[in-house]
Amino acid sequence: MTTTNFTRGGTQTKTFKVPQYSPSWMGGLQSASVSFPAVNILLSITAFLGNSLTLVALHKISSLHPPSKLLYRCLATTDLLVGLVAQPLYVTYLMSVVHEHWSLCHYAIEAAYITSVALCGVSLLTMAVISVDRLLALLLGLRYREIVNLKGVYITIASFWVLCLVASLRIIFDQRKTALYIRILIPLSLLISLASYTKIFRTLKHHQAQFQQQPSQPNALKMARYRKAVHSALWVQSALVVCYTPFLIMGIVVTHSKTYSSHLVVTSEIAIILVYFNSTLNPFLYCWKISEVRRAMKQTIRQALCCPWS
Repeated sequence: MTTTNFTRGGTQTKTFKVPQYSPSWMGGLQSASVSFPAVNILLSITAFLGNSLTLVALHKISSLHPPSKLLYRCLATTDLLVGLVAQPLYVTYLMSVVHEHWSLCHYAIEAAYITSVALCGVSLLTMAVISVDRLLALLLGLRYREIVNLKGVYITIASFWVLCLVASLRIIFDQRKTALYIRILIPLSLLISLASYTKIFRTLKHHQAQFQQQPSQPNALKMARYRKAVHSALWVQSALVVCYTPFLIMGIVVTHSKTYSSHLVVTSEIAIILVYFNSTLNPFLYCWKISEVRRAMKQTIRQALCCPWS
């Protein structure tokens, strides 16, 4: 990026950092000038509506353990803000580049990057904590509800928001440190989740062998409910991995590329869209895999359709 002085009547008014795009980069964005913003706008609307409905449904559910429900509410909130804030800012950036509105482009890309890094960071860390929460529920047994409480989860979530906001704001001072933070955060959170679910399924296999020797109906029912909760969380985790992995790979490729072809630009934009798509996909996964959420969503939709003005 280089600095360009904008003047009016020979008097310097303001200085902006104008991104220097190669012809191939501009060609890639020009060729997708309509499709990429249109897709982002559509995903923005569906993410906002779907996660708004999810938050209403979670508010109505009383059967979920409060700390676990709080983690899902945090995840739904970050997804809602992606659709409400991050994606509209990114669409503004795309359109400003295409139309060469450099002053708007400068502010739009920084705002989009700051919000996206912060929200995606909180989502990644929250998913990692959900996997640890499921592991603790298995290992602690009856002590789980005493040890894992709302206060501790609130403190954990608040620390995530502070950490991710501070890290994302570093883009104003040093983009390289923010990029390093992204490349560390994504693999680290995925590694924590992988380790937790590996331990969960190994422990479940051991418990299953014990139940076969000493069958107990109450324990079998509890274990069935627990397996259902784990599989629900694992589906959400798997969707996150699928959506974020191309972005991580493209980040490494772009970093080590000396030239930017139009194909590389288009592929990078598709990887970014996949990350945003995760925020739209999650409400459908909640509805499909969590029966309590599905029932609450259906009830909310029926109430909205029957009494739209009440």
